[in-house]
Amino acid sequence: MGVFTFDDEFTSTVAPARFFKAAVLDADNLFPKVAPQAAKSAETVEGNGGPGTVEKITLPDGKYVKQRLDSIDHDNFTYGHSIIEGDVLSADIEKISHVTKFVASPSGGSIIKVTTTFHTVGDAPVDEAKAKEGKEKAEGLFKLVEGYLEANPSAYN
Repeated sequence: MGVFTFDDEFTSTVAPARFFKAAVLDADNLFPKVAPQAAKSAETVEGNGGPGTVEKITLPDGKYVKQRLDSIDHDNFTYGHSIIEGDVLSADIEKISHVTKFVASPSGGSIIKVTTTFHTVGDAPVDEAKAKEGKEKAEGLFKLVEGYLEANPSAYN
């Protein structure tokens, strides 16, 4: 198995605790509202919401992904999850893992640090264009959440 890791950072005007509550703890409710093009619905297929929980996310085009919650740290605003099944995985990718941490920035907002690890089958390389596309989608989703939080200052306090 090949392992390829990418580190990315995004900035936000929203404080880490508030961003974490919205984008992590209430993602199943918020994402279909702010990004209907990214997620139609989410349902728990295994687990109780803690590490090991598996969710099936249905996309607007009928495709799906299953993701497993690997870790969550409410005190440090960090969580990890892995895409373990679905239409976004190619025959060459076993899973894609993400660890996301929301850190306070000097300006009072957040620095969102994301480590993405592609676990490939055999010696298969990672498609760099697909990795870049994934990063751009994540950044777009973070910006949509940020916009929602800025427009709704009393939400997720």
